[in-house]
Amino acid sequence: MELKSGNYYADNADLSGSAFHNVNLSAARFEDVNLQGSVFRDIAFTGAAFSNVNLSHVTIEDANYEGMTIDGVLVTELLRVYRERPGAM
Repeated sequence: MELKSGNYYADNADLSGSAFHNVNLSAARFEDVNLQGSVFRDIAFTGAAFSNVNLSHVTIEDANYEGMTIDGVLVTELLRVYRERPGAM
């Protein structure tokens, strides 16, 4: 089923198995959402904020980390320090 453009509100909805392609969700809010096993490709998270999230077993590859922080620490700095350690990578 194809949705037309507009504002939608889903509450207590099961959208498992849905696909979103060429969709603009800027300024959308996601609260109490289960994204286990989801795949994100070619996504713009610029300026997004994540709090109270479970990131266990998450894989991030081929990403731009400029300005990204985890608990206030720049990810680019974390990666730089890690890569400078003897035997790293």
